[in-house]
Amino acid sequence: MSTDSNSRLENLLERLTIAMETVAAAQPSPIVATAPSQQAEAFIWQAATEQFLPVQRVNRIPLNLLKGIDLQQDELIANTQRFAEGMMANNALLWGARGTGKSSLVKAVHAEIAAKHPLVLIEIHREDLSTLPQLLHALGQDERRFIIFCDDLAFESGESSYKSLKAILEGGIEGRPHNVIFYATSNRRHLMARDMIENERSTAINPSEAVEEKVSLSDRFGLWLGFHSIDQDTYLAMINSYADALGLAMGERREALLKESLTWSITRGSRSGRVAWQFITDAAGKEGIPISKII
Repeated sequence: MSTDSNSRLENLLERLTIAMETVAAAQPSPIVATAPSQQAEAFIWQAATEQFLPVQRVNRIPLNLLKGIDLQQDELIANTQRFAEGMMANNALLWGARGTGKSSLVKAVHAEIAAKHPLVLIEIHREDLSTLPQLLHALGQDERRFIIFCDDLAFESGESSYKSLKAILEGGIEGRPHNVIFYATSNRRHLMARDMIENERSTAINPSEAVEEKVSLSDRFGLWLGFHSIDQDTYLAMINSYADALGLAMGERREALLKESLTWSITRGSRSGRVAWQFITDAAGKEGIPISKII
């Protein structure tokens, strides 16, 4: 090969090397999630950047103001207390009708236990469950204990992320770190709509196995807490509890407030903790009372 040919080949190889180095340098470095800071006791998991967004003020109602869910409250407090103290505890599924206090109880129990132990609340959105492995890896490097909280958990037709969640809760090769527990709320006891389960039954080669796979996700939660519709007395007890905490309509004015709250529930078509809170928010606003007085 001539000297000119060698020179051209060397120039070509040099340009290729420079081009490859330029492309490699332009590639973003892989994101590696790190444990959340010590500056807050609650965070929101940002899946896109694999970072923890600190929540300086959690939107929650004090535990002593939650009425009509005493049994559920006792169960969740006991489970969370054991976990915070380093003992064995179960993942928890809080299921039932909308507005019955499921997410309020999780946040209130966290506040109660976190006042005594280094317990951190991490909220993850349902659509980000596929990033759970990265999240768990980050938390596993920390000495604190963490509640991963997913509100309004349910799966629709065609979704497969429930399989990842099932492996994390129990049965995966890695599982979850010892310092992490998973709490979820849902309007569905089995997390899947009945018509979806029936569709799986009708199209599967082995119907019983297909349905069992769907239902078994709920079985991965060792603690099930059901929340149901409340009666009028419980609804009024909620109104009284909130009104007392706010100093709203004291004395003879309270009876009128209670009657207004019943009318409010009729216009909403239901009685629930959420409806009671919405009424109190409206009534307190009209009286010029800041709701931040109790949350």
